[in-house]
Amino acid sequence: MADKDGDLAARIIGGVTALAAAYVTRKALTLLWTKTVGKEPPADPESPDISLGEALGWAVVTGVGMEVTRVLAVRAVHKQLAPRRHRDIEQLPL
Repeated sequence: MADKDGDLAARIIGGVTALAAAYVTRKALTLLWTKTVGKEPPADPESPDISLGEALGWAVVTGVGMEVTRVLAVRAVHKQLAPRRHRDIEQLPL
């Protein structure tokens, strides 16, 4: 299948950017959790040794943080690389 106006490149670069952003976000969330709570985040939230509140807190923080980061990274790449999808009416053929 042919690359349609650079859309494939934008998707690939967006995916790589999202992975890099997720790595940085995970490190930042771990550091923030450690400074706020005073201990490392749970390595295994399903473990019965971890309190339910701590496990749910870490799940919510990482879930929201990672998804927000992914959306922002992919949108930024697509904004820079994806082709213009809308044109002025004057440019459309009659």
